[in-house]
Amino acid sequence: MGRRLGVLISGRGSNLQAIIDAVADGRLDASIAVVVSNKPNAGGLERASAAGIETAVLEHTAYDSREAYDGTLVETLGRHQVDLVCLAGFMRLLSPVLIDAFPNRILNVHPSLLPAFPGMHGQTQAIEHGTKVAGATVHIVTPELDAGPIVLQATVPVEDDDTPESLAARILEQEHRIYPEAIGLVLAGGWRIEGRRFLQPPR
Repeated sequence: MGRRLGVLISGRGSNLQAIIDAVADGRLDASIAVVVSNKPNAGGLERASAAGIETAVLEHTAYDSREAYDGTLVETLGRHQVDLVCLAGFMRLLSPVLIDAFPNRILNVHPSLLPAFPGMHGQTQAIEHGTKVAGATVHIVTPELDAGPIVLQATVPVEDDDTPESLAARILEQEHRIYPEAIGLVLAGGWRIEGRRFLQPPR
């Protein structure tokens, strides 16, 4: 696998920044070819520009269907010769148009210990459910929401006085730590998927 990343964002881009920093300090041997946002006011666009990374804005509201939008995404990522797609707070479900164009080459980071609490507001779900441990998951994207093979996870204790915001902040620290590491594992190759399991080569 090549080492050109395409990062998709919708918001502030803190996980994008973690990837930028990991590339800059040599922890991640890759380059970010393009950052694409579906929102023109996403803060992550400024982070990308500050790092000298090319950006593109593709507003989903301009498209009649999810498939049409994803088709343009595929064209944009292809034009930048992207090898691995990283979702970093990209608040859109992906259609098979995009997933099939990058089979097992789309990663997402999610603020829960999947398969617990998929979808939105995983931190709130964890507190309301009374779990004692929450965390972050990096997984390969498949057509089923937040259900692809798990590459890495990190745990975070849930304190009795936690709010969704305080728990989210601690989980986010772990997202920033494990996302670049997971990208590196996938780029290193040699792994395989058996059933739902992401298996690394023997060390």
